[in-house]
Amino acid sequence: MGAGAVLGWLVLAALVPGAAHLRAGWRRTGLVLISCYAAALLGLLAFVLMNDIGALAGSATQDSWLTSIMVGTIVLGLLWFGLIVHSFVVLRPGRLPQSGQILTGTMAGLLAVVVVVPFGWAAQTASASRQALNDIFQTPENEGESPAPEPKPEDPWAGRERVNILLLGGDADDNRIGVRTDSMNLASVDVKTGNTVLFSLPRNLEDVRFRPGTPMARHFPNGFDLPKDANGGSSDLLNSVWEYADAHPEIFGGKQHQGPKVLMDTIGYTLGLKVDWYALVNMWGFARLIDAIGGVTITVEQDVVFGKYNEGLVKAGTRKLKGADAMWYARSRTYSDDYTRMRRQRCVLGAILTQADPATVLTRFNQIALATKELIRTDIPRPMLKHLVPLALKVKNAEVSSVQFVPPVINTGYPDWDKIRDIAEKAVRDSARPKAPVAASASPSSSPSVSPSPRRTAKKQEKQPGEDDPTKGLTEGCGPSSAKG
Repeated sequence: MGAGAVLGWLVLAALVPGAAHLRAGWRRTGLVLISCYAAALLGLLAFVLMNDIGALAGSATQDSWLTSIMVGTIVLGLLWFGLIVHSFVVLRPGRLPQSGQILTGTMAGLLAVVVVVPFGWAAQTASASRQALNDIFQTPENEGESPAPEPKPEDPWAGRERVNILLLGGDADDNRIGVRTDSMNLASVDVKTGNTVLFSLPRNLEDVRFRPGTPMARHFPNGFDLPKDANGGSSDLLNSVWEYADAHPEIFGGKQHQGPKVLMDTIGYTLGLKVDWYALVNMWGFARLIDAIGGVTITVEQDVVFGKYNEGLVKAGTRKLKGADAMWYARSRTYSDDYTRMRRQRCVLGAILTQADPATVLTRFNQIALATKELIRTDIPRPMLKHLVPLALKVKNAEVSSVQFVPPVINTGYPDWDKIRDIAEKAVRDSARPKAPVAASASPSSSPSVSPSPRRTAKKQEKQPGEDDPTKGLTEGCGPSSAKG
């Protein structure tokens, strides 16, 4: 047998364990190796076919599964390495000329290393995933908070027909005290179909009402109302609720870190929905996440200026944006307003949803896992990931609509709270219907449920033109790039 034949049989043995042993006359060993390999492949195929892919992906978020994957791939890698070495030995390369021995020995060593690489990558991926999940999903910070109970397998949603998750973009930074939630979107997901409504609330919503009977409602009976700042600005808008609650533990009997809980309850009360969990992402964490998936293709309808001195520019046109440019496109208010910014944020979210396909996530998993560590805070229980992951896969292929509570749909200075709840209720109801139409109309309410505060009544009422349908497709009006899969 020449050097070429030895190398050929080694390569075949790396793909079909036992092939080299059969060629070398180790018949029994070769048949056992091939039989075990075939049985393992058939067993793996049967396991995949008999289980839902989403359920498998969800199970893979559990600590025990990740540990098993990590240990299992390391063991398999070592076994495969040993298999290549033993296959080389049984082929008796010592009968070759010295030059042939050097060549085959070198190539066999390289091949042994190469076959270990995929197993090492799988083990490292499982380890990175485990570490990222442990970093993100920690014990709640609220005092007296007990760990969430394990979800029941027969009904992990505890009777919920929908899951409502508050997605927040915060501006926390080293030179800034507290967190202002400048991006607030509530994703309401049908647990059976995955159909989702994304409710976008403006940062400058005034006179925010708190649920009756809560500490904040007792403290602000006429709505969130504070004196003007020294520079004439307002610190009593919706985006300040988290920061204010965190800064005033005396309102809650001395309890610390009440901001997330208060904002969740406030937005839930505003929309007439129960918010189950929240996730707050730092703006630069958002940028790193986009970089981790390789950027997003966005149609920028006109130049977007940003920066302290207007030195930054995201040029108009359809292109793939890196994380920093996508972040500034989503949040810049220079020569613009909050409502235009909310629309751009919706376009970026839609682009991420449609363009972050499973292949992209898999090939860039380590980068994504590291980027998700920038997630500042979440109260999603770790055990719920097993069920949220398959639900997220449903959402990707389901109907996703968007409702933005901006003028002329509502007046942010004088919000009609009943109307907001009517719109939210109708959008959720339409989303629950099979093959629901994207558009939904809202019937205006005769009067708000709570009268405005005296300070607000002195303000000039905004003139509102004819109202448009508030419920739209998530990527409607975002250009063709956001619809790419």
